[in-house]
Amino acid sequence: MERLVIIPTYNEKENVESIIRAVIALPLDFDVLIIDDGSPDGTAAIVKRLMECDCKNRLFLIERAGKQGLGTAYITGFKWAIEHEYEYIFEMDADFSHNPQDLLKLYDACANEGADVSIGSRYITGVNVVNWPMGRVLMSYCASMYVRTVLRVDIKDTTAGFVCYKRKVLETIELDKIRFKGYAFQIEMKYTAYKCGFKIKEVPIIFINRVLGTSKMSGGIFSEALLGVVRLKISSWFRKYPKAV
Repeated sequence: MERLVIIPTYNEKENVESIIRAVIALPLDFDVLIIDDGSPDGTAAIVKRLMECDCKNRLFLIERAGKQGLGTAYITGFKWAIEHEYEYIFEMDADFSHNPQDLLKLYDACANEGADVSIGSRYITGVNVVNWPMGRVLMSYCASMYVRTVLRVDIKDTTAGFVCYKRKVLETIELDKIRFKGYAFQIEMKYTAYKCGFKIKEVPIIFINRVLGTSKMSGGIFSEALLGVVRLKISSWFRKYPKAV
């Protein structure tokens, strides 16, 4: 077992089967782990049906009771991936805002180009976002600039949710000390990997706003990210980070 794509879901019945099939159809073998937070629309039932037929042994499901946050979903998935000895673990959205074909680029950056963490970056070659309102583009871009300034990290897309981690990164960074649950989780993971000394590489992608289903982004989630950066910086002054090996 080498490559695992973790996809958190909540009410993604319009997308979940298509995204699973798209990942499994790639020329390299990627297994898929769905973390579903009690979707009332039947998302988990669709996954179970696929697990019983043509996606058997490549598709896995963890069901959780109610919405517990993006960060805790990924931490649950990371621990499962480590337990099952996957070498490359990916974060990915269910709504096709991340192109499944780009998983190959993220994998190549870690497997062949020396990166420990590869990020599908919307901003490494300008602003590569399709179908977002201009206000949201500006908010996201400015937020990434703000994070870079406060944390002093050279990562253009700090809030990106399309990421590949080598297993050794997730084994090193003390997952139980990751505190944020919303989009600040993405910042905290990247910053912690950086502070541990892992090599991070951004890979240019085109981010396409979802066509089907409903966005989970909210003002509260965004505020958590902005305020969380300051808390993250202050806590880093008093924390000893484990070092990359």
